[in-house]
Amino acid sequence: AHTIGLARCTNFRNRTYHEKNINGLFAREKQESCPRTAGHGDNNLAPLDLQTPTAFDNKYYKNLLGCKGLLHSDQQLFNGGSTDSIVHAYAGNTDAFYADFVAAMIKMGDNKPLTGIDGEIRMDCRK
Repeated sequence: AHTIGLARCTNFRNRTYHEKNINGLFAREKQESCPRTAGHGDNNLAPLDLQTPTAFDNKYYKNLLGCKGLLHSDQQLFNGGSTDSIVHAYAGNTDAFYADFVAAMIKMGDNKPLTGIDGEIRMDCRK
């Protein structure tokens, strides 16, 4: 969940100018700090959660319900697919979001990293 953090204009420019599943006012607000032309404002930042950008809460999911997901991948969580019900659940129930987040973090923490010849260390994670 992108409940805390920022994204660069280069990561949300296409969404704000070309996608249909975005709140019009929200798109126009983002366009003010992220010009259409690449190379202009590329490093300008916008919060992933516009309501409470520095708080860990469920407002991120409420933003998705209003088609105010900053990134394409975020809004895909609420776009007529199988995860719509989860977005509704978390938007309406902070305690459920917190409980499931804790459970997911514990589960991830139980994963054992691959080491030695079984592991992989990338010098460039984009490859």
